[in-house]
Amino acid sequence: MSARTRKIFILSLIAALAIFSGCGGGGSSSESGTTPETTPGTALPARTLSWEPPTSYVDATPMNPVTELDQFEIYVNETGTFTDKDVPTASLGAVDPQTRAISSSFNLANLSPHVAAGPKYHVSLRAVALTGLKSDFSPPVSFSF
Repeated sequence: MSARTRKIFILSLIAALAIFSGCGGGGSSSESGTTPETTPGTALPARTLSWEPPTSYVDATPMNPVTELDQFEIYVNETGTFTDKDVPTASLGAVDPQTRAISSSFNLANLSPHVAAGPKYHVSLRAVALTGLKSDFSPPVSFSF
């Protein structure tokens, strides 16, 4: 298989990346700038990131994500710019080992303590094949708690 063939096509991942659920309300800030959402130990509200897994490679060769993907890497920062030098903030297996279903969502609240209530964050995904090859970064989408 050529290197070009191995590169994962993430068009379907990009198309569905920006689906979020669980809108949180804005709180009023106190004099110290701390709201109840930012108090240490307080759980963040759910923010679900959903996507469609890739089903073909860059050259349009079909792929089976259940048998050919290893994991999804989740990158989060405040700038919205992601590079190959960045370390993923989280990763999850591409396939649930019990159900054999492909992963297609992640609760961004699970990124605590890497994220907090208040700032605007940007998130991007990469699909990682069993061979170790990674897709390009999906276009970033923004969220906050």
